[in-house]
Amino acid sequence: MKILYGVQGTGNGHISRARVMAKALGQHDIDVDFVFSGRVPEQYFDMQCFGDYQTRKGMTFITENGRVNVAKTAKQNLMANIFSEIKQLDLTGYDLVLNDFEPVSAWAARQQSVPSIAISHQAALQYPVPKQGTNWFNELLLNRFAPVDVALGCHWHHFGFPILPPFVEVSASCGDHSHQILVYLPFEDADRIAEFLAPFTQYQFFVYHSTKPLKAIGDHIHWHGFNRESFKQHMSQCGGVIGNAGFELASEAMTLGKKLLVKPLLGQFEQLANVAALQLLAAAESMEQLDSAILTRWLKTPSPKPIAYPQVGDALVDWLKKGDWHQPERLCQELWSQVELPENWHKRQ
Repeated sequence: MKILYGVQGTGNGHISRARVMAKALGQHDIDVDFVFSGRVPEQYFDMQCFGDYQTRKGMTFITENGRVNVAKTAKQNLMANIFSEIKQLDLTGYDLVLNDFEPVSAWAARQQSVPSIAISHQAALQYPVPKQGTNWFNELLLNRFAPVDVALGCHWHHFGFPILPPFVEVSASCGDHSHQILVYLPFEDADRIAEFLAPFTQYQFFVYHSTKPLKAIGDHIHWHGFNRESFKQHMSQCGGVIGNAGFELASEAMTLGKKLLVKPLLGQFEQLANVAALQLLAAAESMEQLDSAILTRWLKTPSPKPIAYPQVGDALVDWLKKGDWHQPERLCQELWSQVELPENWHKRQ
């Protein structure tokens, strides 16, 4: 079997899920090529597991100060030559296209009649799972941005639908150092983050961000450019995580039993839907702005019990090899049967 795997490159969640799948596919000796879009090539990092991967411009979102800039996003994507990229992507020789919300490979598969399967969190949002801020445009985006033949979604809870558990690969927890907090708010202004954390000198904050604050920061704030290995280390030993409402970061926090405070990227439908699910499950605190009162309250809350999600990648590859792709229900049921969800979640389906 020869597979092309298309991955949305905006943010790191899609790439994290692709890393889990790359490892599983490699263990089964499946020939797979990767194509990423939505980010300029020089901004990809720690990509060794994907071999000689390709990049495309694709489509992306433009953010400013924690909010999607709709006008700039529209202008950027109208300028993108995505139709040419779709036409130029030759799928000759591929048996299957796997897709994680990546539009170039999805539309190329449709035009060239190559079977395609989505493996994404967005695919779960096509079911009536918890959501907020939905409208006709968001529904159109979910269904037409990266269309596929079979859509396999993943979520923290199945909510009674054929949805996969999260794809999670984390370092073993090094304990719960309650006064160490991991901060990953990539869409927020660096100086605003530093100002937000400045009064809480009794805690140690490990901040990962692409830019540094212009103003001086206190000794209790440790600023890092993104490094996957050190990020995983701080994740494993921290007492809690402050982040945007991306799916993969929250999944890792739940797996390790880290309390979670999220600030969604405003105007981004997926993150708003994630907040709705987290609130329904009582799995995280949320804030619309960098709110010191909410942070004060959250810092005093205890850590939750870890959730041992199964190795979804290995099971999924076995399922792919069988070729019965239009009946994922048994696969989903088998995986969820291995999960001990928090007791209060059973009442929130």
